[in-house]
Amino acid sequence: METREWIAAVGGQGERLAAAAEQAGLTAPVPTCPDWVVRDLLLHLGGVHRWAATFVGQARTEPIDIAEPHDIADELPDDGGLIAWFRAGVTELVDVLTTAPADLDCWHFMRTAPSGSSFWARRQAHETTIHSVDAEAAAGLPSPIPSALAADGVDEMLCGFLPRNRRLHADSERSVLVSATDTGDHWLVRYGPERPAASRVPEAVKADDTIAGTAADLYLSLWNRRPWDGLTGDDGLSGLWADKVQVRWS
Repeated sequence: METREWIAAVGGQGERLAAAAEQAGLTAPVPTCPDWVVRDLLLHLGGVHRWAATFVGQARTEPIDIAEPHDIADELPDDGGLIAWFRAGVTELVDVLTTAPADLDCWHFMRTAPSGSSFWARRQAHETTIHSVDAEAAAGLPSPIPSALAADGVDEMLCGFLPRNRRLHADSERSVLVSATDTGDHWLVRYGPERPAASRVPEAVKADDTIAGTAADLYLSLWNRRPWDGLTGDDGLSGLWADKVQVRWS
């Protein structure tokens, strides 16, 4: 995907989330985030959007503590203004990303990204998409995810987040082929005594086990938004995933 497509996803998925929040109500439980209600979801992502926009808009090269993302906002709204506040954060982030130089140098936490602006466009596209799924779950709505966006999210999770993980390991090295059946994308994951690694591969290759499903189903399973049931494959990796793989921003 290209940066402009990620930016479009931020805007589109952000509006989906806001619309679902309006339908569900602020006190509705979020089944995919058991400790949250919709209010928590809006505060969290509205803070994260402003956090990301600060790096890009100010070309900040030093990290800002994300432990309390709401500190990025000047003032938190009351419930009556919360959804409008959230929408304003989406708009600000989209505007900042749209006007940022393609080669912007700012702080980000995956040094494989070609620039700070491209990193934050991609990261916030998927942060917003997965939380739109949460809001739609609270509202009892379906969450269709475009195949290309889902496959890109699988790539970010496997090739970006997974290699940063220190907890996923096994006594002996294992390989797992992860295949998106609708897009033809494949990734080879290796884990064992050392830190896990993953790479995109051009075709299905031999591995100890295989996990296969649509890009959207893989995406949601990797983000622990749906069970691994129905995906052909490997009980080892899928069994460890929920407990051992976490998205970390540092």
